[in-house]
Parts: sequence; structure tokens; C-alpha cells
Amino acid sequence: MLTTYILYICLGAVAGVLAGLLGIGGGLVIVPMLNFAFEWQNFPMEHIQHVALGTSMATIIFTSLSSMRAHHKRGAINYTAFWRLTPGIIVGTYLGSWIASLLSTLFLKVFFGLFLYYVATQMLLNIKPKAAHELPGAAGTFGAGGVIGVFSALVGIGGGTLTVPFLSWCNLTMHTAIATAAAVGLPIALAGTAGYVINGWSVAGIPGPHIGYVYIPALLGIIVTSMLTAPYGAKLAHSLPVAKLKKIFAILLFLVGTRMLWSAFM
Repeated sequence: MLTTYILYICLGAVAGVLAGLLGIGGGLVIVPMLNFAFEWQNFPMEHIQHVALGTSMATIIFTSLSSMRAHHKRGAINYTAFWRLTPGIIVGTYLGSWIASLLSTLFLKVFFGLFLYYVATQMLLNIKPKAAHELPGAAGTFGAGGVIGVFSALVGIGGGTLTVPFLSWCNLTMHTAIATAAAVGLPIALAGTAGYVINGWSVAGIPGPHIGYVYIPALLGIIVTSMLTAPYGAKLAHSLPVAKLKKIFAILLFLVGTRMLWSAFM
């Protein structure tokens, strides 16, 4: 058990540095790391991706709280957009976790691998949406929040890679879009964690200790060190060539995505 906790402490440290350095959501790093770690620990194959997604969601509760507090102090969060998106986010994320519980690890791995390709392409080509619209009304933001929530739950992320482009498209400045997306990560994480706990509650064969699809040793190890190392990664961002590092990381995401697809079919 001690070796297991050390493994997840190390994973959390790496995830925290990368998240702080590159401004990416922790789930993009944590989900594949957990996937590979669970394979190494010989977890039942049918549960690996579900537990990785559920545990990633649970870790995001803590990291999003820290990030949201920091952005709130700077007055950067657009709370009008936050509150309009939140109802759809909650419904969509819970729905997404329920859908994920019905899908196979094979499908979820392939879906996650393809999503990594999408994110890597955006990072590599520096694709940014053009501001073309105002924030839609209640129905429009509910629908957008629902879509963001479903996809976030299926890939175990806080939604930043989806929320930031949407808010930028709605004419919010990039700084405000990033801050608001960080805040939106909290309801995503809360609804997603609840969904993965409830939908995994009565599932047999999940290695313990666990609560539903949330694996406790990984959760504890990751949240302790990722919250400590994320500020260090943010400091490094001011002294390292982040634009070049993002391109390198994009290539790494392509490789990780390929590894996920390979493992799904082998």
C-alpha cells in the first residue's frame, strides 16, 4: 500500500507542475497517468477507464477550488456567465457520468484518445475562436453548459478546453474566459464526482479502497502534491519558453493519445 501511495504522490506532483506551467486542465494529465498506473497494478480491464475518470473528477474538486479562489481575488471571473452555465453544466456532467457507466472501457479509451488528438491539434496550431457573438440567453447557455458537461464527464476533465473557446466565442476576453472556465470547473467536478460515485456504487470488482468509481489512494496522493506543485509550475511559466513547451506537450499528447488507442485494441 505504501508503494501505491508513493506512486500517486509522484503522479500528482507531475500533474501539478504541468497544469501550472502550461495552463492545462489536470484531467488531461491525470486520466492517462491513472490509466497506465492501473494497468501496471493489474486492475480489472473493464473498470480501468471508469475509475480513472471518476478519480480524476474527484481531484478536480480540490484543484478547481484553489484556482477559483485565486481568480476571484483578482476579480477576473464573469459571474453572469458562470451562473448561466452552471445549471446546464450540472445536468450535463451528471448525465455524462451516467452515460460513461454504460459504456465499455474500450469505447471510453478510444474516445479519450481522440479527444487528446483534438486538444493537441489546438495547442500545436494555436487555434483560437473568433469573438462573434454575445453570451446567449438562459436556454442557450443551458444547452452549451449541458454539452460541455457531458463531454467533460466522458473524458474526466474540468472543462477548460471546452469552456474557454465557448466564452471567447461569446466575446469575453481571454483572461476573463480562462478565469470563468476555472470557476466552472467546480460544478463540473462536483456533479461528475457525484455521478461516478453513485453509478459505480454497486459495481462489483473495483479494487479498494474506493467509493464508487473513485479510487481513494490515487485521490489522496494526487490532491496533496498537485496542489503544492501547481504554484511552482506557474512560477516556471514566467521563466521558461511556454509557447515552445506547449508545442512539445502537444506532441506528447499525440503520443499519449496513440498509446491509449493502442492499449484499447491490444
